[in-house]
Amino acid sequence: MKRYLITGASRGIGRAIAMKLASPDVMLLLHGRDTIALAETCRAVEKSGGKTAKLIHDLANFRGIDDLVAEVGHKPIDLLVNNAGVAVVKPFAEITRQEWEQTIGVNVTAPFFLIQHFAPRMPPGSSIVNILSIAAKTAYPNWSAYCGSKFALEGLSTAIREELRSRKVRMLNIYPAATDTDIWNAVTGEWPREQMMSAVDVADAVAFAINQPPAVIIENITLSNTTGTL
Repeated sequence: MKRYLITGASRGIGRAIAMKLASPDVMLLLHGRDTIALAETCRAVEKSGGKTAKLIHDLANFRGIDDLVAEVGHKPIDLLVNNAGVAVVKPFAEITRQEWEQTIGVNVTAPFFLIQHFAPRMPPGSSIVNILSIAAKTAYPNWSAYCGSKFALEGLSTAIREELRSRKVRMLNIYPAATDTDIWNAVTGEWPREQMMSAVDVADAVAFAINQPPAVIIENITLSNTTGTL
């Protein structure tokens, strides 16, 4: 049985990916911080015939990262999806130290150390998927911490990809445009969510990328809406 680890699986893109990849021959190791929402994801996956394990940890700090690694255990995983993310949207002069540390912790530090731990143990043909954002390539006002973290993860993962080639472990970066998830509930302003991509659109792209032949890497996928970038 294959083992897939998906961070930030409580809702949104993470939940959609879990639902898309659910299969009787896959154990989905689903991470989240919201106990109730993660339980709902697990129930939905299991109802569709998948198998799940709940991993509840705060990836904003090293203790949470270490506890997640320990709970996953020593058995290799076949897929790591770095989806957990934090978005702080405000003028850069107003960002607090706590908000900065949380953003960098979840969006950069956690993915880096999860890759560092799991990649050497992953079998050839395995995949690491980073859910980035068009904000990893384009800067937006009031999104400095978020853009900075996504730019950083893009650079890290692109460099690590070169180190993993000899092991035949694939590094896939997904760059979605604005996606209609709960993250927008905490963002002030008026946003045309009806024009945004759906989480299922992103999940479809992930499934397509990882289901290529083991020797094929779809290194980067940029997803945008036909209406343009919001």
